Amino acid sequence: MRKWLPLVAVCLGTFMLLVDVTIVVVALPDMAESLHTSFADLQWVMDIYALALAALLLGAGSLADRIGHRRVYAAGLVLFALASLACGLATGPQALIVFRGVQGIGGAAMLATTTALISSIYHGRDRGTAFGAWGAVSGAASAAGPVMGGLLTEHLDWRWIFFVNLPISVLAIAMTLRFVAAAPPRRGRGVDLPGLAAFTVAAGSATYALIKGNDYGWTSAATLGLFGLAAVALVAFLLIETRREQPLLDLALFRGPSFSGLMVAAVLLSVAAFSYLAYTSLWLQSVRGMGPVAAGLACLPMSAAAFLVASPAARFLHDVSPRWTIGAGLLLIGTGAFLQATVDAGSTWTALVPGLAVTGAGVGIATPVLASAAMASVAPERGGMASGAVNTARQLGNALGIAVLGVVFHSGLACALRDKGAGAVADPSATADALAGGQAGAVVAHAAPAQRELLGQLVHEAFAAGLRQTFLVSGALGILGGLVALALVRRPAKPA
Repeated sequence: MRKWLPLVAVCLGTFMLLVDVTIVVVALPDMAESLHTSFADLQWVMDIYALALAALLLGAGSLADRIGHRRVYAAGLVLFALASLACGLATGPQALIVFRGVQGIGGAAMLATTTALISSIYHGRDRGTAFGAWGAVSGAASAAGPVMGGLLTEHLDWRWIFFVNLPISVLAIAMTLRFVAAAPPRRGRGVDLPGLAAFTVAAGSATYALIKGNDYGWTSAATLGLFGLAAVALVAFLLIETRREQPLLDLALFRGPSFSGLMVAAVLLSVAAFSYLAYTSLWLQSVRGMGPVAAGLACLPMSAAAFLVASPAARFLHDVSPRWTIGAGLLLIGTGAFLQATVDAGSTWTALVPGLAVTGAGVGIATPVLASAAMASVAPERGGMASGAVNTARQLGNALGIAVLGVVFHSGLACALRDKGAGAVADPSATADALAGGQAGAVVAHAAPAQRELLGQLVHEAFAAGLRQTFLVSGALGILGGLVALALVRRPAKPA
């Protein structure tokens, strides 16, 4: 059994960093109450982590190639542990957001090196077994996130969703240093720092503009300036990558329609399947009155379906072209979101179950194929870069999806309050901010006694309207991703 201890060390880190993508979802209302956060603050608590993962993943992989994968993985574990401690001790939303970003940096260092470590340690049949176990742990992490977050938040405190990382990190660090051998680094490849900086500025400024657009005004100089900065940084990134001898991302990969289609599919999969869960959790807790554990369990049909479908799908659909598996998976994800758009003011959590299950089945079919299809669509020497690009696209999709769907959700809330709340709501936009910030109970409690019943019904209707819009946009993006995959992705040609 000793030969599997390095795999345990790698899987511990993988489980932690992926759990932390979703573990905060059911803790958001408690965070909002404890730290007096705004809607934008809640978005940033989720978004900054995914954004750091997306922005730094390729750069961390390049650095690991240069100085050693074990060294970067262990350093990522240490940074992740320290940032988790700081998140748990944060006394205000700004500090929490900053340390969540640092947590994402550590997560990027870990995620960029896990597959490389497994490839270097295991060979032959053992490698297949190791990657199978790693894939199962990755799927279990997505399933465990909301449930773990609910249990820790309800029975201890929201801060324990971060404190729980500390003993796991210590164990993972000790096992990594003890059992994972240090492979010799490849010093021929440097880190593309200009490209990394340009990509980070482009992704960060676009996300910031989407999150703060409601506060600044969509036509304000600040918002337009941020979008302009994002566009300039993106152009700079493209120019840098075409001129670098060792680019962060070789743009020539996009000449193949299959690779381009896979990148679009990876982005839209994350948006359509996962980005709305934060707003679903707010509805379940602040409007439907569910506790964190119950809210986490309400989201379980998606994770359970994904986990149950992934293994048989990988086994029985192995010889099927990835255009069909990825395309069909995304079409199911879009259909699942549309099914959830039937929610109304009187709905309970059970209204979401069919759609969540269908979405989960789509995730289980499409996700396992994405990375392998991307690697197979390019030359072998670019396989690692292609795999990293898929992971980057998925995390970037999650970050941008939370921001974009946050705009959609807030707009649905404000429009419903404006259309149906005449006389009961003086400032629909400010009330929408409070509702989206998890303060539905306070909004109703602070109203005049004669208006509380009417306002309570209005809150239910506004949340339902916001969620419907969010689900409809998610569904449309899922269907679009499926059509793109069906049109562009092709089975790679077999070598002669």
